Amino acid sequence: MNDAMPKWADIVLIPLINLALALFVSGLVVALIGKNPFEALYILVSGSVGSAYGWGYTLFYATNFIFTGLSVAVAFHARLFNIGGEGQAALGGLGVALVALSIDWPHWALALPVAVIGGMVFGALWAAVPAYLQVRRGSHIVITTIMFNYIAAALMVYLLANVLKVPGSASPETARFIEGARLPNAADILPWVGFSRSTPLNVSFLVAVLACIGVYFLIWRTRLGYEIRAFGHSEPAALYAGISPVRITMLAMLISGGLSGLMAINAVMGEAERLVLDPVQGAGFVGIAVALMGRSHPLGVFIAALLFGALYQGGAELTFEMNGMTREMILVIQALVILFTGALDNMVRSPVERIFLSRRRQPSAPLPTTPLAPGGHPDDAKVEP
Repeated sequence: MNDAMPKWADIVLIPLINLALALFVSGLVVALIGKNPFEALYILVSGSVGSAYGWGYTLFYATNFIFTGLSVAVAFHARLFNIGGEGQAALGGLGVALVALSIDWPHWALALPVAVIGGMVFGALWAAVPAYLQVRRGSHIVITTIMFNYIAAALMVYLLANVLKVPGSASPETARFIEGARLPNAADILPWVGFSRSTPLNVSFLVAVLACIGVYFLIWRTRLGYEIRAFGHSEPAALYAGISPVRITMLAMLISGGLSGLMAINAVMGEAERLVLDPVQGAGFVGIAVALMGRSHPLGVFIAALLFGALYQGGAELTFEMNGMTREMILVIQALVILFTGALDNMVRSPVERIFLSRRRQPSAPLPTTPLAPGGHPDDAKVEP
């Protein structure tokens, strides 16, 4: 981080300014199509956080974005641009489904830890191939990870249509998981809050919170995390310190892919309760914006994921309650948030840095002192009150 600006300004102030600019421009777009931007903002906020129903969907979407945002953040710390979260999460769904369908689980508390391992292993293995191609063959990881998204999509179509599909069924999906392999939702855990039985929010949100804590301790409290950050800041310096680029690249991508694979706990085991086509639904790409807005810090990722979860849920309510607001308009609003928090970040960062620099460079007035007596010592001078 640039020393010209305090940490709180980088993590909190700049994202808030970016968000305010994005909402302002979004309001102009809404006004241009003849709608009231203040009414649209009210519906957006009330639909996402104004009721238990809205909170249930907002936190459900946020859970997906936390996992994929953490995935991108860990890779960012090693200066790796992992945009293969879609494919890694899809393969994580395969791992979760195989675990859930493997045996008759007596209780979800027994199935969940094994499904976590399954999702992480499959997601990590899918990320390991692009990482190996970069460190051993020089293939750029941006190209390989995005190509592996398409390979993963084709592989999932083949498996669900020909291997895992229920015999006699026309739907490309697995059988529904048994009761012991289904995660309880918010209505089961917090019935007094008012969540409905259809609320998709489930215990995987707690897994996402634990993942944030785990990533924080990994990156800032372990030797491996220090090596990842050192390698990301300066590869020549890391080499001089004896840090292996091959090892760090492979480990960072394995951890990143495993975090993306964890998303399947929420989407496959928690919501759908079976493996379907495209369980990720774009969350892998949203994770990039979440990591950028959250400055690759777990707390920032958590807050940014809540914001994007609210945008998704509030946007759905907006298309339902306001005539003329199409799904495409909601995508425009979401894209503007991504644009201002990502591509146009320096447009805000540079002026804010200059402001803090100018405040630091202002000379301070000298303290008044009493004149020295003839033959006196400088230490005898006292500061006047």
